[in-house]
Amino acid sequence: MSLSSAQNKLVLQGGKSRFTLQTLPADDFPLVNESVDFGPTFSVPQKTLRDLINQVHFAMAVHDIRYYLNGILFIAEGRTLTLVATDGHRLALGQAQLAAEVPSKQEVILPRKTVLELQRLLKDEETPIEMRFANNQAKFGFSGMEFVTKLVEGKFPDYNRVIPRNHKNALVLGRAPLLAALQRAAILTSEKFKGVRVNLEPGVLRIASSNAEQEEAKEELEVDYNGDAIDIGFNVTYLIDVLANMGQEMVKLELQDSSASVLMSVPGETGFKYVVMPMRI
Repeated sequence: MSLSSAQNKLVLQGGKSRFTLQTLPADDFPLVNESVDFGPTFSVPQKTLRDLINQVHFAMAVHDIRYYLNGILFIAEGRTLTLVATDGHRLALGQAQLAAEVPSKQEVILPRKTVLELQRLLKDEETPIEMRFANNQAKFGFSGMEFVTKLVEGKFPDYNRVIPRNHKNALVLGRAPLLAALQRAAILTSEKFKGVRVNLEPGVLRIASSNAEQEEAKEELEVDYNGDAIDIGFNVTYLIDVLANMGQEMVKLELQDSSASVLMSVPGETGFKYVVMPMRI
């Protein structure tokens, strides 16, 4: 096959076939002017960043008027990389250790499209991805590729104020059985509200749902729990999202009462937290 170009036309020839395509001048191709104030370079294995994004991406807002929620907050401080996403109803946080300490705190908001593109490009391998942040851009280098993106302007909410600290009731249970029970209950939720009621008592966790056709679903799981009796409602999609994106066998739930948010985490690990606000049912 041979290629030739003249007068903004591209001619492809191979064997008896011939194709003529319209083209545009190469000088018209838009170029991104890179920022001149990039901060220090830091890195993690591609697999680590890929896992972090997978842990939090589902909590990003979609077309929210609070534009700073339509992406993921990246914070590199000390030897810790933190990713946070929230849509105002739930919040997901993931943390990992950097290869070396960052001399100064770096904090940016990556747009939703950039996050989804990184999710597609990153490989499940230990080769590093290098990152640099500027006031209006972020730069990623990995697998022989350089990826530059604009940032979301604005101030991300103070996520530390949202994460519960002193919930007095806690239980640990299997992730897969809880996910399966929620998925079954979700079938008979209202199409609009997707609400399920969770009733927690010593030794048992019950999940119930219903819809406008007066159809009902009830699930019951035996649990190792000796705390307060709590009756609380949730958007079932929010619970399913986090459980479906976790790979661990067990999940920890911390609750206060029927009006406070629930904190979900992995037993024995501090690098992942998920907060869900309750809903009235």
